[in-house]
Amino acid sequence: MGGYAMVSVLADARGSIASFVDVFITVYILLIVVYVLSSWIRLPYSPWLNRIQRFLYDVCEPYLRLFRRVLPPLGPIDLSPIVAIIVLYVIRSLLVAALD
Repeated sequence: MGGYAMVSVLADARGSIASFVDVFITVYILLIVVYVLSSWIRLPYSPWLNRIQRFLYDVCEPYLRLFRRVLPPLGPIDLSPIVAIIVLYVIRSLLVAALD
C-alpha cells in the first residue's frame, strides 16, 4: 500500500511540475508579445508606464539578445522575438510531453 501511495504522489508532482512549466512559459511568451507591442507604440511619459516598460525590458531583453546575436539584421525588421517565441513553444511542448 505504501508503494502505491508513493507512486501516486510522484505522479501528482510530475503533473504539477508540467502544469507549472506550461504556465510559466505561456506567461513569458505573453510578456515578450507585450514588450514588442510596447516598443512599436510611443506612449506618453508616465512614471508608471516607464516602470512597466523598464520591467519588460529587464525581463525580455536578455532572452531576446541571445537570438539577436545569431540572426542577421534585416534592416528595421527584428525577427528575434518570432524565433524566441517559436523556441519557447518547442521547449514547452518537449518538457510538458516529457513530464506527462
